[in-house]
This record gives sequence, structure tokens and C-alpha cells, in this order.
Amino acid sequence: MTKAAFTKKSRPAGLVITPGASADRDHAMLLAIEHGIPELPVLRLTLATTSVPNAVKKIIEAGLNFADEIGVNPNKLAYGGRSFGGRACSVAVAEGLAAAALVLLSYPLHPPGKLDKLRVGHFPAIGVPTLLVSGEKDPFGKPDEFAAHLSAIAGQTTMAWVPGNHSPKGNDEIVEIVRSYLKY
Repeated sequence: MTKAAFTKKSRPAGLVITPGASADRDHAMLLAIEHGIPELPVLRLTLATTSVPNAVKKIIEAGLNFADEIGVNPNKLAYGGRSFGGRACSVAVAEGLAAAALVLLSYPLHPPGKLDKLRVGHFPAIGVPTLLVSGEKDPFGKPDEFAAHLSAIAGQTTMAWVPGNHSPKGNDEIVEIVRSYLKY
């Protein structure tokens, strides 16, 4: 794990966080982050789609509205989410969404057992600091698989491994990793 690029002065001013494909804004991990970092304004966003382009549109619109609501420049927001939600946020940033950082939880590097279906083509266009937190036994991407692809991300990356699979149970540990990374 590398050190975060933030100081208390430059840390993100808010976080837009999204769930996995079959979940909504009330997913336990998203709630844990919102409640576990009370000094960070958090927008939990239901995507209600499995289309990356449609999710990207929702993320961009919600981020602009959230930045306006909390009175900050949109590039001061961090974006992220679990699984599909994190993937969609990473694509949005790669396609030009201004962001302070990405927080990718259980990023789906590939579908389970389909190592030839990598979801990394947009990595070189991600130029913001990026935190990835995954379970050590996640079938969507194991440590050695991530090690082979994270260097493609243009921005500084920080990888944290926690016990478990695609749905790690250590919410408190994950919240602390996110809190520490974002400098809250």
C-alpha cells in the first residue's frame, strides 16, 4: 500500500459512492462509509442500471448536483463504489469527469473465471489518486491479477487487501482504510 497523495488541506470535500449492480444506495458498505466518516459529506447513489454508459450519465449528473448542494467545485469530489458502481465511477473519471480521487471497493477486474474479459482498457486514462480495496479471495480479481494491471492507471494507486471474497465482511476495517486514505 502506498501513501495517499492527500493532506488534510487538500483532501476531497465530498464523496459520491455507488453500489454494486444488484444493490441500491442502502447497501451496508455504503452506509458504513457514510456513518463511519461523519465529517465527510457523502452522497449514496442508486444506479438502477447494469449499463456502464447509463451509470456514467447518472454519476456525472449526481456529482454536479451534489457539488452545487455542498458548495464546492466539482473537481473536489471523490467518486467510487462497490464492484459495478466503482467500475462505472472509474469509467466516468477516465472519460473526463473531474474528480479529486477514486475509491474502488471490490473492483471487478474480470468476471469470475473469465480472465480474458478484463475491465482495464480505461485504466491509462485515470489520472487521479485511486484507492482499491478488495477481498484476498475475490474471484473478480486476485492479488497477482491486480499486480499485473494496476500500473496501467496513470494516477497514484493504493491497493489494500482485506480478508474475504467479493463481499468482505470487515466493514469497520474498510471504513478505516477509506478514512485514512482520504485523510479524515
